[in-house]
Amino acid sequence: METEFIFRPIGVLNTPYRTKSGVPIQGAFDPQSEGTAEIFKPFEEGLRDLEGFSHLILLYVFDRSEGYDLVCRPYMEDRRHGVFAMRAPRRPNPIGFSVVRLKRREGRMLHLAELDMLDGTPLLDIKPFVPKFDHRADTRVGWMENTFRNKNHRKVSDERF
Repeated sequence: METEFIFRPIGVLNTPYRTKSGVPIQGAFDPQSEGTAEIFKPFEEGLRDLEGFSHLILLYVFDRSEGYDLVCRPYMEDRRHGVFAMRAPRRPNPIGFSVVRLKRREGRMLHLAELDMLDGTPLLDIKPFVPKFDHRADTRVGWMENTFRNKNHRKVSDERF
């Protein structure tokens, strides 16, 4: 099945990260990072009742990623893994996923923390993070188990992707 889908951004992410090097691997590694999601006017009404959530799931485009590798080295270590066993930006469909903290909403502007994406990233969708739905107590994290045991793993990206 080779169906194509067309997505249009609902907004843009404004972050302190201008280059790939130095972006936190995950927002949780830099809880002090702050920025905004500017939602385009036609989608503003969709933000209704969002203020009650502490965290959001953002889906966005890795718009500066070119091509993809099915096997590559993650930022956290130097061993190679399959792209679907990691969250690398060079993917067959360059879709990013991040859980961020919602600090406040001002009209179409969402003030966020715990960011891990480049400035100007196109935002595709927002979903509320709901622990009752999104948390699983009996999880495994594959190859990352060993990486997390080594508390000295990298916490920021470099130019490899």
